[in-house]
Amino acid sequence: MIIIEKYTKSDQLKTKEQAELVQFFFEHLDIYGDSKEAITKCIDFVQNKNGNTAGLILLAKEEDEIIGAVVMNETGMQEYIPENILVYIAVHEKARGKGIGQRLMEAAKASVSGGIALHVEPDNPARKLYERLGFTNKYLEMRWQK
Repeated sequence: MIIIEKYTKSDQLKTKEQAELVQFFFEHLDIYGDSKEAITKCIDFVQNKNGNTAGLILLAKEEDEIIGAVVMNETGMQEYIPENILVYIAVHEKARGKGIGQRLMEAAKASVSGGIALHVEPDNPARKLYERLGFTNKYLEMRWQK
């Protein structure tokens, strides 16, 4: 059974869990990924380790193994840009095509107030998922508004 766990700045990941999440994104973002250092900074932002910051981490797990994850940062800029930016979403290659990405995105949309912005490469297969979930292409940035 797949469960989705939610973490915010008040629900800190343990050091080992954060290291596993960084490694997960590093391996499963494929050609759309970043360095481990950049991924760590993004996760630290959600967990408020660098000052007055916030966001959301969602983990899809099956038998305690991460099979999908989302990291979203709050922008703090209501009204003139979306309040949240989806920084990372990845699904383990063995779990792709099973609706896990869609479940994570629906959980993310339900967990935030305000809109969500994301950047997606034109050839990224995830683009179709975002469009099905109501994101639109504006200024080469896809947005969903709550």
